[in-house]
Amino acid sequence: MLTMNDIIREGHPTLRKKAEPISLPPSTGDKETLKKMLDFLVHSQDPEMAEKHGLRPGVGLAAPQINISKQMMAIRSTDHNDEIVEYALFNPKIISHSAETTYLESGEGCLSVDREVNGIVPRYARIKIEGYNLEGKKITERLRGFLAIVFQHELDHLNGIMFYDRIEQDDPFKQPLPPGEIVIRNDTDAPL
Repeated sequence: MLTMNDIIREGHPTLRKKAEPISLPPSTGDKETLKKMLDFLVHSQDPEMAEKHGLRPGVGLAAPQINISKQMMAIRSTDHNDEIVEYALFNPKIISHSAETTYLESGEGCLSVDREVNGIVPRYARIKIEGYNLEGKKITERLRGFLAIVFQHELDHLNGIMFYDRIEQDDPFKQPLPPGEIVIRNDTDAPL
């Protein structure tokens, strides 16, 4: 079982490296690692388990955050219908996106960042993604709103980018959005 001790923090060089693609079909070891990443999110969202094991609740985790520089990510959150959705993906990527942008009103957090970082992190409002699931099957999905933001946050980790790299340094609350902006309110306050 993964715990907070397995998650590396900002400043660690692995967080700034571009992760290597996974050879397909995925190896047994890679599948086990990705399953453990998803299990971490499940456990972190269970108040009893989180308290027992000292877990910060999270909705997403990328392999570089556990010091494995490979293109793997796990997401567990709710969709626009408030249904729990889970993604455990190898070699995820965005294949198309909206021109419209969005951001979390409360700002983004991260399991690898132990401090509050204020500012607007601009993201695409809607994305079409592709990746390979735990069975090695190619999947294509359309994500919007909070799920789209979480995916982009985790994808950044696979490219060595931290969420605060996207905040305008001279004006952290600069509105990057055109008319018709979408602001997502994150009630969970769970790090992405």
